[in-house]
Amino acid sequence: MTVVQLHPHTPAAELALPPGRWHGRLWVSDSALTNPDRYLACVAAHSRTGLWPVLIPPDLRFELSGEDWTVDRGRLASAGDRIADVDVAATLAEWWREPCCDGSCLHPFGAEFPGLTKHSTRRADPLAEAGNTGSILAARADCRLGLVETERPADVPALLGWAGMINTTDDVAAVSAVLRSWEERFGAVLISLGFDSLELSVAAPPKSRDRALALAAEHRAFCVQNFTGQPGDMRDFGTNLAGRRLWRFWWD
Repeated sequence: MTVVQLHPHTPAAELALPPGRWHGRLWVSDSALTNPDRYLACVAAHSRTGLWPVLIPPDLRFELSGEDWTVDRGRLASAGDRIADVDVAATLAEWWREPCCDGSCLHPFGAEFPGLTKHSTRRADPLAEAGNTGSILAARADCRLGLVETERPADVPALLGWAGMINTTDDVAAVSAVLRSWEERFGAVLISLGFDSLELSVAAPPKSRDRALALAAEHRAFCVQNFTGQPGDMRDFGTNLAGRRLWRFWWD
């Protein structure tokens, strides 16, 4: 283990981590994480260090981008400050695509976005759940460890100027606003950040069919590839989301 010197404005002066270096606002380990418990430890230390850990899955596009892991630094300007001003329902309605084929696959929904799912009434510790899920994911995948200075995991895409959803939106603040909303309603916490993929640990996923179906509409608006990449219609999509504690999204 090495001692990594953090940015001067970081609350903690230092943190023991594997060898790595800063790429702008993202610290990344030089090699894949060999000890999955390290992720869990970083989550536990977040309140002290102010650094949120994300797993970085292997992707040659990251290597080709060299130092610029955030891809588009022009997207950084005031993005973090604009997150709270984003209307999440209006944003997802804007991203809601035209019905596929004759629209029957979207039944019972149609051309209009049906709105946001109700807040979960169950109590859970989202950060503890994220630490456990992230350590399990790290044990199964060849991921690097990333760290971002942030109070909220949802803000990571905006703070980095992440361009993984560029074919859906160029408003990175809107991406983080949706993640904030899911944090608040379902305890959904960002644990993995790929070149064009996200994974969230979910402490309080909807379990009823109606709420899972409503959530399916949000997922389709956020990432239409998740819907078109699976067999079945919207009801099948919702059924597959009921009780699921790991949400995966990917874009082409």
